[in-house]
Amino acid sequence: MESLNANENVSISINFEYDASFPIRGLWFDTSYGNLLKVDAYGNILVCVQGFHFLTPAEVYDIYPNRFLQLDESRVYVLNTLFNLPETYILACLIDFFVSSPEYKRDLHGVRMGDLYMSYKSMFQDVRSAVDWVHEKGDMKRQTVDDLARYVRKDDRLAMLLARLKENGARTFLLTNSGYWYTNSIMSFLLGSEGKSWKEYFDYIVVDSRKPLFFGEGTVLRQVDEITGALKIGTHSGPLIKGQVYSGGSCDVMSEMMGAKGKDVLYCGDHIFGDILKSKKIRGWRTFLVVPELNSELHVWTGKRDLFQKLQVLDVKLGEAYKHLDSSTKVKPDISNVRTAIRDVTHEMDMAYGMLGSLFRSGSRQTFFSSQLVRYADIYAATVLNLLYYPFSYMFRAPAMLLPHESTVEHEQNKEGHHGSSTETLDNIPGADSHERRKTKFQRELSTLVHARAATPQRVTHTHDEDYDSDMEVHITTTGELKITPQNGSK
Repeated sequence: MESLNANENVSISINFEYDASFPIRGLWFDTSYGNLLKVDAYGNILVCVQGFHFLTPAEVYDIYPNRFLQLDESRVYVLNTLFNLPETYILACLIDFFVSSPEYKRDLHGVRMGDLYMSYKSMFQDVRSAVDWVHEKGDMKRQTVDDLARYVRKDDRLAMLLARLKENGARTFLLTNSGYWYTNSIMSFLLGSEGKSWKEYFDYIVVDSRKPLFFGEGTVLRQVDEITGALKIGTHSGPLIKGQVYSGGSCDVMSEMMGAKGKDVLYCGDHIFGDILKSKKIRGWRTFLVVPELNSELHVWTGKRDLFQKLQVLDVKLGEAYKHLDSSTKVKPDISNVRTAIRDVTHEMDMAYGMLGSLFRSGSRQTFFSSQLVRYADIYAATVLNLLYYPFSYMFRAPAMLLPHESTVEHEQNKEGHHGSSTETLDNIPGADSHERRKTKFQRELSTLVHARAATPQRVTHTHDEDYDSDMEVHITTTGELKITPQNGSK
């Protein structure tokens, strides 16, 4: 950013240099107070930054009672996409400049210089409009196309993956918000080769899809003239033609023309809201979220394992401080040193990821981004090319996520301290005879009912991990084994 015109009479020269270690995805921007917030799944504030100033817990409490903020779209903007990373940094730069400048007087919701007042919300709106303009009308795409080798990472494995998918009977489609000319330039660079067009790798191609609107009401589906890039007149209503490029449309129309149900589709994308959340929540598609940050996250996770081991040791010390204590204890154990050590180690871990910490967690708390990933992405990886290293019949199954009451109790503990048993008798219990008589009478009354109680299912009726074919009958044998039989009786 080189210059900024605050008004007609004031021109400000600004020289900011982008620092990739500062922004992360998934931050909330509070347009009311001008703060970037890293929050957990429920809106509890984990980190709060105004400009480049990291607020202390006391400062956060002054602005946000209980260190909590509800997700209100009229006030909060979620910076979820990769495109939002430079936007996040621009917001921080601008706000830091104005709140730090002695020429501007700040208040809770903005800054003032003479008769000029700029709220944080207006700053955000200006930045948002400028970024949209760059993408829609600026030269960014043209400059990208002019130097594809610099801005686009080409990998020959992409063609291999798409070819293998088609060899295994899968149908592939490309769904993008970009226009045809830009899509054609990028895909020709990535997949084009002598004698083969990039379009041959896809059964269906849709540009200008306007996601996430595509997953809702959608737009008119039209054919694209591949020579001029113009849209053909009228709405396309016939079957989708292989190799033909289409514009717009909707998920309903595309699914019907492809003959695909929701779970028949594995949709890969890097936009957790426009791609993954909407396709999963509205249409029930299987989802593959591409998270490029995973490479650096895993590098820290493995490289700083000594810090994680320190945390485990401190957790043990914390537990030992409360060992043998119960509600009769009058003296509190001194855990101040352990708490300070946990805080310091956690901070060192966070800083290993970057200024705002990990994309997925803050200490032991999962971030808002992480919670959305777990909820809406069936699988995720740093790149879709990872699929090359699995057979296409592979069943991806996540390890069971233990709840706190499950993770703190070993199964072996069931053998000790067990209270009650189905073999216990009523011997030496007062009124046992009358109890048996009432029980016998109750059983006679139950015998007249069609269903006195629920019967234990003898076939698999609960959904666990995989989806069995609808034409399969799945039974549990007397030995506890699974028996799968086609409904039509064939082997």
